[in-house]
Amino acid sequence: MVKNLPGPDLSRITGYLYVSAWPEGEHADEIQALNIRLILSMHWRKPPKSLSQPPLRVLWLPTVDTPVTPMPIGTLRRGVEAALPVIEEGAGVLAHCKAGVHRSVAMASCVLIGMGHTADSAMHLVSEQREVADPFAGYIQSRIRKFESDWHRRHGGDAL
Repeated sequence: MVKNLPGPDLSRITGYLYVSAWPEGEHADEIQALNIRLILSMHWRKPPKSLSQPPLRVLWLPTVDTPVTPMPIGTLRRGVEAALPVIEEGAGVLAHCKAGVHRSVAMASCVLIGMGHTADSAMHLVSEQREVADPFAGYIQSRIRKFESDWHRRHGGDAL
């Protein structure tokens, strides 16, 4: 397991992908220092403006995650489609939600799928690198698997 980094309860999943709980604006410098250039905000509350000051960019994807209100696959797709060019340029992406347990973990897993991982390997990697991550909660896992199917249908199984 990679040790959590200082600041906003941030965990490095890969060299280009991070997951965290809600980051405060005061963490912008720490986030930038990690070469993170895109923040995928899955929280229903709009992130602090200081997190969207260049070179940082925020894609706000307000999302609810309950068994009766599943995360929209289109929202996950928007996040992945925004993340892949940033990663291709050699920069990092941070996915966050309120606690860094479900929504951000689902998004991170989907980014990994977009990079060529299977849903299983993505969920295992995220859960290994972030102790509190729970991609195996039934209603989260089902969205990750549905995203994988949708992504492969749209992209022919091709990765970045």
